[in-house]
Amino acid sequence: MNDKEVLHRYLRLRRADLLAKVDGLGDYDARRPLTPTGTNLLGLVKHVASVQLGYFGEVFNRPSGRELPWFDDDATPEADLWLTAEETPEEIIELHHFSAAHTDATIEALPLDAVGEVPWWAPERRQVTLQQMLVHMCVETAQHLGHADILREQLDGATGRGPDDPNMPQRSADEWAEHWERIETAARHAEQGAT
Repeated sequence: MNDKEVLHRYLRLRRADLLAKVDGLGDYDARRPLTPTGTNLLGLVKHVASVQLGYFGEVFNRPSGRELPWFDDDATPEADLWLTAEETPEEIIELHHFSAAHTDATIEALPLDAVGEVPWWAPERRQVTLQQMLVHMCVETAQHLGHADILREQLDGATGRGPDDPNMPQRSADEWAEHWERIETAARHAEQGAT
């Protein structure tokens, strides 16, 4: 596997992991705000799909033809990070698939050293390569996947890549409670020792 194939593989894996975070959820739980700043699962999917279209479309002069009204000058702030009542989960998941297909086509068509320009970045940073954008998008997707991991765990306790994820310890509810208590106790002792 060459460098481009490795990066592309990781991007595809993280995309799939992010989409899996909304599997099995009802419409309300998939879109409702779960932090004081409004972070929500489908908003993360919408955001990642949207910025991916920019980084692998506009940046390399390969426009997708897809209109993203949430980036218009008169759009509601951060409209790429949440769904309006009229937007459906199916539309956002379809957008994510469309964005992935468009991105995959760009990655397959260009060499890693292909040069692009990110017009919304500072002038001294605007010139980029496909390799840089692949790394950037892998990191961005993984960052938002981390957010989604925590949100999903808050909703229904689902963690990692599912019940068979070898990276997640297999514990009963009682064992998880005991583990949580161990961490809480250590934090309280550390706080008391610091005062």
